[in-house]
Amino acid sequence: MLTVPTEKELLASSCHIGHRKEKWNPRMAPYLYGIQRGIHVFDLTRTREGLQQVCMVLQKLQAEGKTILFVSTKQQTIPLIEDLGKTLGQPTVTKKWIPGLLTNWSNMKRRLKYYLDLQRSFQTGEVEKYTKKEQTQLRKKLTKLDAALSGVSQMTQLPDAVVVVDAVRDIVAVREARKLNIPLYGICDSNADPKDFTLCIPANDDAVKSVTIILKTISAALSESKKKATSEE
Repeated sequence: MLTVPTEKELLASSCHIGHRKEKWNPRMAPYLYGIQRGIHVFDLTRTREGLQQVCMVLQKLQAEGKTILFVSTKQQTIPLIEDLGKTLGQPTVTKKWIPGLLTNWSNMKRRLKYYLDLQRSFQTGEVEKYTKKEQTQLRKKLTKLDAALSGVSQMTQLPDAVVVVDAVRDIVAVREARKLNIPLYGICDSNADPKDFTLCIPANDDAVKSVTIILKTISAALSESKKKATSEE
C-alpha cells in the first residue's frame, strides 16, 4: 500500500518553501499558495498529489523491471540518491552529468564497456602484464572513470524514465531526456519549468529535510513494488 506524507508532515519538512518571487517561473503559478515575506509558498495539497502520482507511476515501472535513472548532483543529496539506487538496483548520477549520456548513448556504451573491462583487469590481476608505469596510468584512468560512471555501470540500455531532484541545476539531463522523449519525473521548485516534466512534485528542492522526505517516500514505494515483483517470480 502506498503511504504518502500528510500536508502537515510536508510542512514540517519545509517542502512548502519556494524561491524569492523575483526568481519564479510563471508556469508554476497553479502549484503556489501565495507569497510570504517575498518568497513563494507551495500549495502542499498539490505537492502531496504530485508525490502520490509520481510514486504510483514509478512503482509500476519498478514492478515491470524497467530502468529508472535517478539524477542529483547536489552534494547534500548524494548519500540519499546512492542509497536509493543500491536499494532498488537502479542507475544513478550523483557527480557531474556526462554530456551525451543519453543523447550519445551508442558512444557511451563503448565507454562503459571499456570502464568495466578495465575494472575487471584489476580485479583479476590481468593488469599485471603491463609495466608498473602503465599500471599507474591505468589506475588513474580507472579512478576518473569510477567517479564518472560507477552509478550507471550496469545500465545496458537507455532508461525508461529519468527522475531529477533539481531540474535547474541538472538542466542538461532534463534536456537530454526531453530530446529523446524519455518520461521525466521529479521535484519542481518555483524557479523550474513544470512543462519539462511528465509529472512533477512541486516542492522545495534545496532543503535537506524536503528532499529527504520526498526521496524516502519514493524509495519506500518502489521497494515495496520490488518485493512484490520478486515474490511473484
